[in-house]
Amino acid sequence: MATITKFEELEIWQLARELTNEIFEMYTSSENFARDFKLRDQINGSSGSVMDNIAEGFERGGRNEFINFLTFSKGSAGEVKSQLFRAMDRKYITQEQFDRLYEKADIIGKKIGSFINYLNKTEHKGNKFKNRKP
Repeated sequence: MATITKFEELEIWQLARELTNEIFEMYTSSENFARDFKLRDQINGSSGSVMDNIAEGFERGGRNEFINFLTFSKGSAGEVKSQLFRAMDRKYITQEQFDRLYEKADIIGKKIGSFINYLNKTEHKGNKFKNRKP
């Protein structure tokens, strides 16, 4: 794996950013959805949390902290999927919109899980610990 120097270079962060933008477009294009403040704010927050936790964990500089924040991010992707069901059940979104966004959130969650597995197997502990003596 090539050395990643910025969180913006991570594919999972890029995908999470796309999801966040698509979620925003989804609820702003539906008048009824835009007025359901609780659900709108929850899905906006959880989709943003996916990308924000990836960035925060990366910036902490340690493998274990990064993994911890990735688990939060994966959980937030699951939360988005659940909220999409609520949006569809309330007829704020179509089945097609649901399917597309659910699949995107599901793929992100799976990719985060795979990345966690990779990080659990690597010997590198992160830049935070790079120059520390045992």
